[in-house]
Amino acid sequence: MVSSMTTAAAAKGPRTEHRLSADEARRIALRAQGLLGAPDRRAGVRGVLRLLGAVQLDTISVLARSHELVPYARLGGVGRGTVESAYWTPRTAPEPPHSFEYWSHAACLLPIEEWPLFAFRRRAFQARGHRWHVMKEPERSCAAVRDRLKADGPLTATELGGAKNGGPWWDWSETKIAVEWLLDTGEVVCTERRGWKRVYDLAERAVPDALFHDDLNDLECVRRLVTQAGAAMGVATRADLADYHRLKGEQVDAVMEATGLVPVEVAGWSKQAWADPRALAGDGRGRHRTTLLSPFDSLIWDRPRTERIFGFTHRLEAYVPKPKRVHGYFAMPLLTGGRLAGRVDPAREGSTLVARQVSLDGPKAVAPMAQALREAAGWVGCDSVRIERCDDAKLAAALVTALG
Repeated sequence: MVSSMTTAAAAKGPRTEHRLSADEARRIALRAQGLLGAPDRRAGVRGVLRLLGAVQLDTISVLARSHELVPYARLGGVGRGTVESAYWTPRTAPEPPHSFEYWSHAACLLPIEEWPLFAFRRRAFQARGHRWHVMKEPERSCAAVRDRLKADGPLTATELGGAKNGGPWWDWSETKIAVEWLLDTGEVVCTERRGWKRVYDLAERAVPDALFHDDLNDLECVRRLVTQAGAAMGVATRADLADYHRLKGEQVDAVMEATGLVPVEVAGWSKQAWADPRALAGDGRGRHRTTLLSPFDSLIWDRPRTERIFGFTHRLEAYVPKPKRVHGYFAMPLLTGGRLAGRVDPAREGSTLVARQVSLDGPKAVAPMAQALREAAGWVGCDSVRIERCDDAKLAAALVTALG
């Protein structure tokens, strides 16, 4: 797939031995993200999590929550209950946790094996000494949380003594601030949710013994995370690698040589890139998924990267005032044939999936959008699809016909 060339070292940047076309880079990125080639159904939802290294969490739920949409995009109609049970492990389960929640690209689900890799971030929180919510009596409040969890086992913030002070959602109680601070610094961990509420436990009790350590120094933590990000993206610039787990560019620079990532040139990319050597060895062939993507999907969560790879500009408009929205509240891009070919802002009304607003790149996107809408409807238990608005009347009529 990759043509090799020997070049003299440039005055700036590393020696580059591989040159990729834009299409090759796009296919590498899709394969690395599990969206090109046959999905590994035996590995299931947990396999998707380990492949990606991080699945972003968000409170918005339209068709489903984003962490459910991510494995759906790769595996198809896996049951939503199956997704939840694959992610979160109750303490009463006979098996150890498979994942935990922590700060990565944002608030993310992470494979439990990555616990040691975030020691650098736990230490950084500890060194800072506080979070953006301020406790009035930090020592007393934290001690109270530790004592309750030690005595009573895993608890939600409400069970610990209240998540809010009764005001807006950000008006946290002293107990909620304390338990989140202990999560930030690694004394507490969340490996389970009940009804979307975090369940907190002592990390020393919940994290498997072999993984419960902060032995890795900051440089080694970052090296492993950059290596993981490179594998999850296939090919990436320095900024891409930093953004995946929200590192700083200088942190990436400090470990790049030790990651094993290979310097590459990508046609049309203005910045130096690096590739996972295993991705370079692939042949670039395989079946493309046709699916709707969560705006928080790791394939597209970095907007500059999405525009560079797919020529597709996308913005989450959930927090944009309604009159100023262009594509809708939770517009989901359509992935088909390895390209982003449109988007839809979905909603549910009873057993009907409503496409509140549809945008299509052209007639060739009609059949894939119809397929994606039908599949998504079936996955969430809807038996019909209604098109409410489309930015092209002719394509709208064709889409209605295609939906049958």
